[in-house]
Amino acid sequence: MKDIKLLDCTLRDGGYLNDWEFGHSNLISTFERLVNTNTEIIEIGFLDERREFDVNRSIMPDSESARKIYGKVDKKNAIIVGMIDYGTCSIGQLEKCEDSYLDGIRVIFKKHLMHEAIEFCKQVKNLGYKVFAQAVSITSYNDEELMELVELVNQLDPYAMSMVDTYGLLYKENLMHYFIQLDKHLKEGIGLGYHSHNNFQLAYSNCMEVLRYETKRPVIVDGTLYGMGKSAGNAPIELLAMHLNEQYEKNYDISQMLEAIDGNIMQWHLKTPWGYSMFYYVAASNHCHPNYVQALMDHHTLSIKSINEILDKIEDEKKLLFDQKYIEELYYEYQKEQCDDSEDKRKLVSALKDKDILILGPGSTLKSESSKISQYIKEKKPLLLSINFIPDEFDVDYVFLSNPRRYIRLMHALKEKRNGNVEIIATSNVTRAKGKFSYTLNNSSLLDKDAVVMDYSFVMLLKALRSIGVNKVTCAGLDGYSEEQSNYASKDMEYWFAKRNAALLNRYVTEFLNSIESDMKVSFITTTLYKEKE
Repeated sequence: MKDIKLLDCTLRDGGYLNDWEFGHSNLISTFERLVNTNTEIIEIGFLDERREFDVNRSIMPDSESARKIYGKVDKKNAIIVGMIDYGTCSIGQLEKCEDSYLDGIRVIFKKHLMHEAIEFCKQVKNLGYKVFAQAVSITSYNDEELMELVELVNQLDPYAMSMVDTYGLLYKENLMHYFIQLDKHLKEGIGLGYHSHNNFQLAYSNCMEVLRYETKRPVIVDGTLYGMGKSAGNAPIELLAMHLNEQYEKNYDISQMLEAIDGNIMQWHLKTPWGYSMFYYVAASNHCHPNYVQALMDHHTLSIKSINEILDKIEDEKKLLFDQKYIEELYYEYQKEQCDDSEDKRKLVSALKDKDILILGPGSTLKSESSKISQYIKEKKPLLLSINFIPDEFDVDYVFLSNPRRYIRLMHALKEKRNGNVEIIATSNVTRAKGKFSYTLNNSSLLDKDAVVMDYSFVMLLKALRSIGVNKVTCAGLDGYSEEQSNYASKDMEYWFAKRNAALLNRYVTEFLNSIESDMKVSFITTTLYKEKE
């Protein structure tokens, strides 16, 4: 019979979703159930000396902490392991294995650290532990680099080596290419493992491919209860156990796994769902670190098409090593979309200069103080200009579009409003589905690279109006941001990042208004946090 071992890493990989704070009773209960499933290897958390001991968390500063948390549980025949992300836990934090509750240590490391990490693994092995060498982002290795790693691992002669598909990028063909190369060149007796992520919904099927492959060496596949884990989650261990019971004559107690899911794990899924999502699909399809996607989505200005275009510009060597400054530079360059707007500016001068202009924002006062706005419109008869939305309460003359993401949601409404002669003033980073906008302005001239939000729409509009000689505007529905209350008249416009950065955003706009007050008078007729009401 093939030597197949199932490894559960729920209490480690699942901890990314709750900062490893499962609660002590929940940790013990989950662990006891896993022991009773007959799962051969159970990973009980991270060893990370940067974290203080907390009996409620499965992230621990040293090996001794494992005994303090789990020591009263009979581990029976299970191999109990902890994980070290190389560089986060020094060798001095580990007891000798004979004194430890842990039987093994899994050491994860990136490609550029392989030499140092394997040397660390040798030290761990000298303490008597079963050592698992875990090559993260296996897709970052070419064949030559993979053979360099194999040579190091063979010198180490660990209990096992695992290939880690950190960002869920592997299809069957390239998965098996890596697996076959490792099987062919690793020293006999070294176990070969696979740790998957579910960005392409392939974690479970990829594990079956690995299990199907004929080899004389031990094979280890990782899974978690209900697939709980970082990013799109992992291969569900209950599915792997079912497959192994049916096809490989294993004897895992799946009912214990289901009890653990129902009693211990489902609460976390309700709080912080994991699994396949568009977010992780976009990251995986661009073969890049998911933090790049998050950084671009946090701007809340880009369509998925635009995000893909920016991700496509990331240099290969940077794709899997997240660099915040680098992605912000790419975003800025993308948003600088150039155009010759001289003719459109001339047309806007004749349309807007020396006119009474009322700028409408999407703030909640648009509804709560609508009577003030209506009265102002009745008395002044201004031109109405809204920002990235179309109000239901008022018929606008112009819509300023600077956010491609908002534009996608407005396309149908804009088509209807066009029949009422609504003019569209768009920045050059917004691409119209068909034809041209009424006016297109050069986006780069309106950006503020050093601001908390470089493309803040209200500030961009004021800059645009100022550039064509408009020296006075009145505003309504531009409320500023509150951490406690709803910031928009329509809930579907709410951005979580606005509440998180409320004070910064308010300060930025206030300082901008102060900087232009000598040549542009900006008045507010509804309550605002940007300026005292006039």
